[in-house]
Amino acid sequence: MGRVLVTGMGIISAIGENLSQNHESLRAGRTGIGDATYFESQYASKLPFGECRISNDKLKALLGLEDSLGYTRTCLLASKAFEEAIQDAGLTKEQLSDADTAFISASTVGGMCLTDQLYDDANMKSSGSEYLDAYGCSAHTLRLVDRYQISGFTDTINTACSSSANAIMLGARLIKTGRAKRVIVGGVDSLAKYTVNGFNALKILSESACKPFDENRDGLNLGEGAAYLVLESEECAAGKKVYAEMLGYGNANDAYHPSAMSDEAIGAIRCMKEAITMAGIGSEEIDYVNAHGTGTNNNDDVELFGLHELFGEIPPFNSTKSFTGHTLGAAGAVEAIYSILSILHSELYPSLNISNPVKTFDTAPLMEFEANRPIRYALSNSFGFGGNCTSLVFGRVN
Repeated sequence: MGRVLVTGMGIISAIGENLSQNHESLRAGRTGIGDATYFESQYASKLPFGECRISNDKLKALLGLEDSLGYTRTCLLASKAFEEAIQDAGLTKEQLSDADTAFISASTVGGMCLTDQLYDDANMKSSGSEYLDAYGCSAHTLRLVDRYQISGFTDTINTACSSSANAIMLGARLIKTGRAKRVIVGGVDSLAKYTVNGFNALKILSESACKPFDENRDGLNLGEGAAYLVLESEECAAGKKVYAEMLGYGNANDAYHPSAMSDEAIGAIRCMKEAITMAGIGSEEIDYVNAHGTGTNNNDDVELFGLHELFGEIPPFNSTKSFTGHTLGAAGAVEAIYSILSILHSELYPSLNISNPVKTFDTAPLMEFEANRPIRYALSNSFGFGGNCTSLVFGRVN
């Protein structure tokens, strides 16, 4: 099986409209969590969110979609990050429409950012909106397939918070098995009343900026964003700029509880082991872990337990959700890009808002920016509701 190389990246999040802005915010320790401007909800004035600081109208203008109908905020965020990724990789129209180019996207919200319109349309309270075909989880994927005339294998994945990590994993598998030469992989989610109300019902939303791996953590902040990576075979990537190598992946499901992980971290440990084994390295060679780190009591305790069981002495780790909030289906791709930035620039970014770091296993997350820190291998974790756990290993390209 051949190598899988990352040749392009695109991202929009609460800390930046593109890759360079995201990198600058990470280096500066600048969070994007705060008051929501565009999200319409009774909770917008009560809870902090990781909202992208750009309106739908501006997104349409940037993308040349002013006259296009049916583009939800989910579709627009996906289009912004997708376009940056393919331009970064230098993909041509011909390559995008080639049967050997696949596209795997992910989302949990999809068109549910328009729940009110859906209700009105379904109950004959409107004459029918422009968004009638945009409510599905795959609507953003179909918009991109149509716009860029993608003819190869396409799919949309929803495994909750591990969705885009699984999209990356599937894309890598397509290349390794020769079913595709290049794959655009990633995911998107926008803020939506449906998900905010649901997470609020679970009593896991914090009323302040989240503080993953702090002794006094009290929940997560929801965020929005989109991120895509271009994966290419070694043959296709020849002569191109390469950010990192996709070395290993693992997926497991402990099926313990609809919204909690098992205390024994069964799924988390198994997927981390699988990813590291596939990468062909030992656990002691992992230089950095981008933890799932939601800021909830259950997640952070279980993830730390799993890391300790696997590593003994836990490598440097952080939770970049303290910058972006939890971007749900986009989180795996957002954090994969942040992990690659750490490898590429030999940098480690802090977990924000921590005043009393966890004392479990005599460890603590990164709390300060570290430059000139060589990182050969990075592990990125994404753990979803229902126990679907995915880990990815990226490596430096010599």
